[in-house]
Amino acid sequence: MEKKLYPLKFVPIASRRPWGGSYLVKELGKEFTELGEDGTEKAIGADELIGESWEVADMGEQDSPIANGYLAGNTIGDVMETYMERVVGEKVFERYGTQFPLLIKFLDINDKLSVQSHPNDEVAAQRYDSLGKEEVWYVMDAKPGAKVYMGFKEDTPSQDFYNACKNGTADKLLNVIEPKKGDVIWIKPGTVHAADGGLQICEIQESSDLTFRLYDWGRELDPKTARKTHLEEAFDLINFSKFNEEDYIPAAKIPAKNETNAYCFADCPRFTVSKVTLHDGMHIYTDQLESFVIYCCIKGEVSLQMADENGVTKDYRIKRGETILVPAECPDFILSPVELGSELIESVVHPE
Repeated sequence: MEKKLYPLKFVPIASRRPWGGSYLVKELGKEFTELGEDGTEKAIGADELIGESWEVADMGEQDSPIANGYLAGNTIGDVMETYMERVVGEKVFERYGTQFPLLIKFLDINDKLSVQSHPNDEVAAQRYDSLGKEEVWYVMDAKPGAKVYMGFKEDTPSQDFYNACKNGTADKLLNVIEPKKGDVIWIKPGTVHAADGGLQICEIQESSDLTFRLYDWGRELDPKTARKTHLEEAFDLINFSKFNEEDYIPAAKIPAKNETNAYCFADCPRFTVSKVTLHDGMHIYTDQLESFVIYCCIKGEVSLQMADENGVTKDYRIKRGETILVPAECPDFILSPVELGSELIESVVHPE
């Protein structure tokens, strides 16, 4: 009998960033490792500045290893090469091939995130042979004083922004959001954005690492902290319009409970993101979605129950800060709260 695919958990990949902190290790319980100079794996200390935890990534060198079941030790890239449409669904596979279409991260923004933007799919394909980068931020936590810079306060002449990047005043032109826990921010391609101070994010995005750094708060002027900037390269891709307030959804507008337990807060061209609040069990039928499903647990603990190829029900647990991928081959499963009111962020790719 052919082995059936099953819900996949992954080993998180740490990404050091100058604006990172210790939240991912100390609060979410992430256990990161890296290769030492002698070639052996060693734990990354809790006090290292970790800005991102790559939860599900099919990005070449950054290829998420599977942590559970008979596929443990293989990467998501390996599994895509072998199981193809069984992982993502037939129509999704026709669209993306063996490239897994989403990149899932947790972010810890403890200092100034660079002012940046991302290209759309058309430009990314033409110039970089890549997917574009549309992303959705769910605010898991925000300290008082945290800021998200998102789009412009008003329609802005391009030359004004260029000059502001060069003279260190770019932030003065940007729209400022004071985020709260549970807020959602939809970052469309071309939107200039940044963030600052005490902000933890669950990020769902297209499988692309195309980020154009436009201004880096003066870090680019110091040889010790300088990172490459891309102002000229990305200038024709920037949306200089006033920020669309509909792309910011305060937590108060997201219902904690409705008839289906789920609330879709971002229906992007390529994927859909919803918040699922579990007060009781929820039966999911993936054949209706024609896609895989990814769940990031942002509160409590959830039990995912699914029958294997022998009809035996298996129980997969995900706690706060953990992520699980349910392949499209799995026709149905049940989500149950181990803790009442547990919350998940659900991501599904559009099959066409």
